Amino acid sequence: MEEKKKIPFWEESYKNDDISAFGANPNPEVKEFIDIFDKNGKVLEAGCGEAKNAFYLIENGFRNVSAFDLSDNAIKKVHKIAEKRKIHINAFVQDLCRYQWDNNFDLVISYGTLHFVKSEEWHKFIFDAKEHTNSGGFHVIQIFTDKVPASEDIKEFAVGLSKEGELLTLYQDWKIIDHKEFILEDEHAGVPKHYHAINKIVARKK
Repeated sequence: MEEKKKIPFWEESYKNDDISAFGANPNPEVKEFIDIFDKNGKVLEAGCGEAKNAFYLIENGFRNVSAFDLSDNAIKKVHKIAEKRKIHINAFVQDLCRYQWDNNFDLVISYGTLHFVKSEEWHKFIFDAKEHTNSGGFHVIQIFTDKVPASEDIKEFAVGLSKEGELLTLYQDWKIIDHKEFILEDEHAGVPKHYHAINKIVARKK
């Protein structure tokens, strides 16, 4: 008998309008550096989940924001949130490994997503994103690393954990605005307390 494919915990959260899978507030770097991002520029959030960062930018005057996620449930929820808040957002279902770069962007955001595809695939995504970022544009990227083992809730899906410092190396030709490497203690409903090793970067194209 074929083994039933495991479904990540966040898919159930995406189906529930009363909870947020990863919190309702934008990620800290998006808030901290919002004043140096171009409100008139093109923004892309890859692996947006419930699009908390994209919504935050739109609500703060950003005019051209797109967001995608592999999860159909996530994007359905994004559209519900947008309708409730009376906000227009270009949100769509997309596999980041197959994303077609038809536009250049001024800000590319990806939090907690890249490690769910193979290393060569997220490397290619970053290389393509860098190529399709306008001069002076920014990337805000977070990825889990293999400094600690993947926790039970994600280990089946975390096929592309980064090496420590790998993200920084990939942006050595850009200006580094902010860079963090740390271990986060985390906890979800039904999942014991666990840890994630995280690397974050905010970088600007020269």
